[in-house]
This record gives sequence, C-alpha cells and structure tokens, in this order.
Amino acid sequence: MTLTLFSLFALLMLLRVPIFVCLALATIVVLWQQGFVMYMIPQRMFAALDITTLMAIPGFVFAGVIMARGGIARHLVDALRTWVGHTSGGLAVVTILACMVFAAISGSSPATAAAIGSIMIPGMVRAGYSKTYAMGLVAASGTLGILIPPSIPLIVYGTVAEESIGKLFMAGVLPGLFMGAVLVASAIMVAKLRGYGREPKADWATRWRALGKAMPGLLLPVLILGSIYKGIATPTEASVVAAAYALLVSRFVYRELNGKVFRAIVQETVTTSAMIFFIIASAMLFALYLTNNQVPQAVAEWITQSVTNKWVFLIATNLLFFILGTFLEAVSIILITLPIFLPIIKQMGIDVIHFAIIMTVNMELAMITPPVGLNLFVVSGIAKEKLGAVVRGVAPFIVLMILVLAVIVVWPDLSLWLTKSVK
Repeated sequence: MTLTLFSLFALLMLLRVPIFVCLALATIVVLWQQGFVMYMIPQRMFAALDITTLMAIPGFVFAGVIMARGGIARHLVDALRTWVGHTSGGLAVVTILACMVFAAISGSSPATAAAIGSIMIPGMVRAGYSKTYAMGLVAASGTLGILIPPSIPLIVYGTVAEESIGKLFMAGVLPGLFMGAVLVASAIMVAKLRGYGREPKADWATRWRALGKAMPGLLLPVLILGSIYKGIATPTEASVVAAAYALLVSRFVYRELNGKVFRAIVQETVTTSAMIFFIIASAMLFALYLTNNQVPQAVAEWITQSVTNKWVFLIATNLLFFILGTFLEAVSIILITLPIFLPIIKQMGIDVIHFAIIMTVNMELAMITPPVGLNLFVVSGIAKEKLGAVVRGVAPFIVLMILVLAVIVVWPDLSLWLTKSVK
C-alpha cells in the first residue's frame, strides 16, 4: 500500500497536478482501498487547520503583499541605495539588505523575491550588472524570507513539533544574519572581480531624507519581533498588528493604496494563503496514512539500527531534504518528513530547535533548485527571461548556501544562543 501511495503521488507530480491534489488524491485512494471511513477525511482535513498558530500565516502574507504594493518596499530600497549604493557592489548589497528587511516582515521567500526583484533587477542591469547575476542574486537573497523571522515554514514546524514559535523565530535570527553577511561578502568580491560600477555617492541631506521616508516601514520588523519576544503579543496577534500597521502606512503616509490596489492585495493574499492551507490539510491525510500503518515507527527503527552516529544521520537527512527540494515545496517537505524524524532526532540527542534551522536552510535551497524552485519562477516572470537563465545565475549561490548550511549544522550555538533568552 505504501508503494502504491508513493507511486500514485509520483505519477500525479509528473502530470503537473498541483501538489496538494497529489497528496490528497493519492492518500484518499489508498485509504479507500484499506476500508477507511470516507466521511472522516474532511473532518481530519479541517482538524489540521483548526490550530490558532496557523492563523499567523495569512497575517504575515497580507503584511508582505501590502509592503510590496503599497510603497513600503520601494521607499526601503531607495533609502538603502542612498546609504550603501556607492560602495563596491553597492546595488547588489542593497538587494541583499532589502531582502533581509523584507524577510523580517513577510515570512515568505517568493514574496520577498517578487517585491525586491521587481525593483532591483532592472536597476542592477541599468548599472552594468550581468542580468544573469542579478537574477541569481535576487532568487538567492529572496530565500532569506523563510529564515529570518517571522517565517511561515517555522510556524508550520512549530505547530507540528509543538515547539515555541517565539523560540523558533529567535533561533533563525543569527543564521539569517550570517547567511546575509556571506551573501554581502560574495557580492562585494564579485563586484571587484568583474568591475561592476558604483552609484554616485549621495550627500548626507539626501540620505537622511530617504531614511526618514523609509522609517515607517523600517519600524515594522521592530513592531513584529519586539512584540513577540517581549511577550506582548503572540505570533498570530503580531501578524494582525503588522498587517494593520502596513495598511495604515501605505494608505495615509505613502498614499499609494487605493481601491484597485487593495483588491489586488487581498486577491494575492487569499491565493497564497489558500495554497498553503490546502497543502497543510492534504499533508494531514498523508500523515494519517503513515501513522495508521506505523510507517514512522518502522523508518525510525530502521534508521536507529542502521545509523548510530548523529553526524551520519544529519548528512543523510540533508541529502534527503536537498533531493526532496528539487520537486516539493517547503511546507510539504516539513509536513511529510517531520513526523517521521521527530522521534529519531530526540533519541539521537539532536536539539529540535537546531534541527528546525537546519531544515529551514534546506527549504531555502529548495526555493532555488530546479525544476520546481518557487523563487526561480518568480524571478523568471519578473525579469521576463527563460528559467534556464535564472538557474545559471543562481548556481553559484547554491554552492555558497550549502557551505553556510554546513557551518550551521556543525555549530549548533549559532542557532541556539539567542533562544536561551526566550521562555
């Protein structure tokens, strides 16, 4: 039956059926063959969504879309350009920093790549940067959207693992900053090697004026993360506050929000959130089958008998995540694999929070590995280039991010140090 399940799933994937349909349909067919009571299937799917912490997802998606369409992202990029655009590789550095700030609001990699890429790719090309390099940089930097908190995959991970979302968010801060610093260093190096030009240096009056315009947007990460870490608001409450604040800033400060733009924002938010929730509900059925047939226990037993060294286990799981990332998206991978791995990592003495960050960095790689890396499609659409060109641009960054992943795996304190201050 398990072989039938995975065969059906693979067949539907090859037919380019949406991932949530693949998961749900393959599982329903197998459960029906086993005599499972069919009317319980919708009950289980709704139960998978009836979790308060998951309500943070549409809130952060909404805030991110408002930022992208309501002028906040544009003013943020303008401010960064005046401050660091004149340095070596200035526009590349601006792109990375803008992605880091946007990541601290949206929690979504595709949203980050779309918002910053639409502004920065044309700007980098006009400044003499290779378009292939610009596309690769945006696709890779956009992945920071799921590592730097708030992060939608970390919310899903915390829900499944029953871990503190606040701790998971805090665990992503230093690895996210480290990843950003490595990308910045590589951008400066590439600029010096290829002779990419710098922007004219802005005077101090222009810098402070641009910073003042961007300040309402820059307060958003402080509002979100500060309220969570200080215990003032839960992640769900913080997401609603962030969306309301972004809405007010876009409408009354930047005055770029009208009825037509708002309708587009709501439509994009509903579409993105619905996709995530459909995947969660479908993955619940998948997990139901696995649990009923004791697949996690069998896999756990096999691994613990075959692999006794936690480093060998971590290498094996990273390879598995990388392979899965080439044809599945982040939330699906977490929901399918985490219930299997949780008892194993606890038995091997691996910290569940540290494993969350390892898994999330792998999910970042999944966003930029063909054939189904979401950021690749987003950047391809923005730049109006073939997918192959984006893949060529992002290839060096995949190698760079794998090296960063290796550091995170062998250095747990990078993920865990800040979590000691969160209850």
